[in-house]
Amino acid sequence: MLEVKQVSKLYENDRGVRGIDFSMQRGEIVGFLGPNGAGKTTTMRMITGYLNPTHGQIIVDGHSMADNPKKARRKIGYLPETPPLYPEMTVQSYLRFIANLRDVPAREQKMAVSEAIAKLGLQGREKQIIRSLSKGYKQRVGLAQAILHKPDLLVLDEPTSGLDPKQIIEIRQLIHELGENHTVLLSTHILPEINAICNRVLIINQGRVVLDERPENLGRTMGETFEVSLEVKGPRERILSELRSLPAIGEVKLLDAAPAEEQPQLHALNEAPAEPAAADFDAASEPEVDEPQAADGEADLSAPAASATSTPAAAPEAATPTASASESVKLLVTSADRTDIREAVFFQLAKAGYPILEMKKESLSLEDIFLKLTTDEEGAETDA
Repeated sequence: MLEVKQVSKLYENDRGVRGIDFSMQRGEIVGFLGPNGAGKTTTMRMITGYLNPTHGQIIVDGHSMADNPKKARRKIGYLPETPPLYPEMTVQSYLRFIANLRDVPAREQKMAVSEAIAKLGLQGREKQIIRSLSKGYKQRVGLAQAILHKPDLLVLDEPTSGLDPKQIIEIRQLIHELGENHTVLLSTHILPEINAICNRVLIINQGRVVLDERPENLGRTMGETFEVSLEVKGPRERILSELRSLPAIGEVKLLDAAPAEEQPQLHALNEAPAEPAAADFDAASEPEVDEPQAADGEADLSAPAASATSTPAAAPEAATPTASASESVKLLVTSADRTDIREAVFFQLAKAGYPILEMKKESLSLEDIFLKLTTDEEGAETDA
């Protein structure tokens, strides 16, 4: 559907894009990411025909943007970051104007405008002046003009900017629906939005594509180790021993080691002064009585009793920090060779009789990957 072949756009200050190369199939929803100044908007403007590339070729559904720009543009619906609106027009008159520009047949214009208004939730605002609309509704009108002529390729630059949460959900659902019959290139700074609606991620930095991968393969592409977080019921030391006996496991870390070790010590400290404090209070409250002195050679019968009352009780032994069978332990288990260890961990602990309360595969988030790819390269560029 879309082919971008070694496209470059060079400026005097050496900014722009260099050797951008990717393709998109019909029905794909591709998230286009990059930091500010990376070249996203420049690339999207070249794809839509607003800018001519210095080098390279752009082909839309078999039509070259250089050789057949009119035919290629008819296949594209474009929503720039700032919607191209005429503020003095009403919503309906603006969409009819766009339908004329897009060569929508006259007999189909009324239906096309009505469908776009319904899809974007603009009912009841057809006669309203665009200037008086809120930012969110202006964004909706911009989306309406992009889908009005039912394009094969939809290029969206920050389509949910300025929308409230309810509107964002509705626009995401609309993009999902468009992706069933259209190709969608989506640029956004909201990374969870990419995870929610895109089936492919393309990251650009310093004018070059640094990642082109499906979301589920991002961790493997980044050389990520296989890690699993666990919550297991049973004694901690026995569980650690069972896990460390597996050859496939490289490392086992306790996630709740500090609280488990500190709790018994704090408990002992809190209880230790209780008995001496009570004894001191009783001794202070009793009246002093002069006891008779024993004569020489006579046994002091009161001595043992006095000794028994005055000797403090033996301090209780400190509680051991090991977890009991009724307690749970949280751990982070790392594979020795990046293989999936979940099945081996399950059978090992089940055989030992320690139930797994929770098991979750840990992986790098899209935010982590984005920062790693863009920050490292920016630092290298600065050093150079």
